[in-house]
Amino acid sequence: MTDYSNLLRADNNQAAHMIHLVDAESFESWLNAQPERVREITAAQKFAGKGYEYAIIPGDGSADWSVIAGVANRSKLGSWCLAKLAEVLPEGHYRLADGKAGPAMLGWLTAQYRFDRYRRDENSTGARVLLTEEIAQIDPAVRLAEAVALVRDLVNIPAGDMGPAQLEAETAKVAEGFGARFTVTKGDPLEQGFPMIHAVGRAADKAFAPRLIELHWGDPAHPLIAIVGKGICFDSGGLDIKPSSAMRLMKKDMGGAAHALALARLIMGAHLPVRLHLLIPAAENAVGGNAFRPGDILRSRKGLTVEIGNTDAEGRLVLADALALAGESKPELVIDYATLTGAARVAVGPDLPALFTNDDDLAADMDAAGVEVDDPTWRLPLWDGYAEMLKSDIADINNAGEGGFAGAITAALFLKRFVPDQTKWMHLDTFAWRPSPRPGRPKGGEALGLRAVFHLLQQRYGNSTQK
Repeated sequence: MTDYSNLLRADNNQAAHMIHLVDAESFESWLNAQPERVREITAAQKFAGKGYEYAIIPGDGSADWSVIAGVANRSKLGSWCLAKLAEVLPEGHYRLADGKAGPAMLGWLTAQYRFDRYRRDENSTGARVLLTEEIAQIDPAVRLAEAVALVRDLVNIPAGDMGPAQLEAETAKVAEGFGARFTVTKGDPLEQGFPMIHAVGRAADKAFAPRLIELHWGDPAHPLIAIVGKGICFDSGGLDIKPSSAMRLMKKDMGGAAHALALARLIMGAHLPVRLHLLIPAAENAVGGNAFRPGDILRSRKGLTVEIGNTDAEGRLVLADALALAGESKPELVIDYATLTGAARVAVGPDLPALFTNDDDLAADMDAAGVEVDDPTWRLPLWDGYAEMLKSDIADINNAGEGGFAGAITAALFLKRFVPDQTKWMHLDTFAWRPSPRPGRPKGGEALGLRAVFHLLQQRYGNSTQK
């Protein structure tokens, strides 16, 4: 994982290059106050004060230079307004003219993310270190950046190196770091207790055998929250096999698990006063002689029977067994992340996780939290009228139904059947991938909806006094 610990430092008047920020309203007055030499230099670099633009302003000595950079709003910095600078400036130390970066610390850090597990980056540059007077915000910003990097790393690693066993190892590592209790269910106990997780993963090679990974943390006196993440480490589609073009990115089908694990890490790192139950159903949906078949009837942990309308709708099956277990402990809140449906991408595109919830107040809080931290989600309806699309003639429910309409909604309605009626629940159908780069957000695995949920939990539960 990228080491962010030294990229933000307390400003103790170290030598550093100054960064001056301007926006559309302040640029002209700033420019008019500069000597002619500076005006000519900025004009030569075609700097007009727009967002992500920058120019280098030479000083009296060769090392005495500063930066002028454009942002959307100088008085309210966003998460990504410094990200471009952190990508393109020479290595060295920098400080903002007013000493305060606020939420822009995140973009400064995430812009320096590198996924170099499989190659040496010949074009890599040294670190760009930002000095700040906001000392109390350094550690939280680093923890956020580390959580984002964890999602990116886990999603970017190919399926051959990130199967259920490796996902188990990554979860164990996080659990050990925070003194959490860690358990794994596999083999016969998995088949008996979580039959749908077992059925989805049973055709995979033994090295990629299915399992349910759990982490427990926190004071038993605190409110219980459950976080569930879809951990399909590779999805061939099963016997309803995907075309090769659709299979190419299926290493990211464990993106829900990556989000859930990163959120758990944030919760524990911030010492939120909650009791945490993390559940990751991990499997590979493979093709084999013992693969589950279209038309099979699976019995779930909850006891509901499920007719398999499509083996490529496997993510909801493993989530259903995990959600059923989570509900047995009567949590105050259940949150699940999943790269669940292509229909969600058609509806809201790759940037916005589709949000489903059974609580209107929770939906409003999530919307506000996402806007506040530049990590928006978009609510889609849990429209009960579509539940009939999941009817089965011979079982309690069908996993896919027919017709192809409202695919993200019917998937969420399927999951809803496995959540206790009175339990507040949020389901995020997230893409976990960025198809094209933006400042601070490279192409590849991406955390979408992670920071919004964490901010919501901070607002809902507050921070403990534990350090």
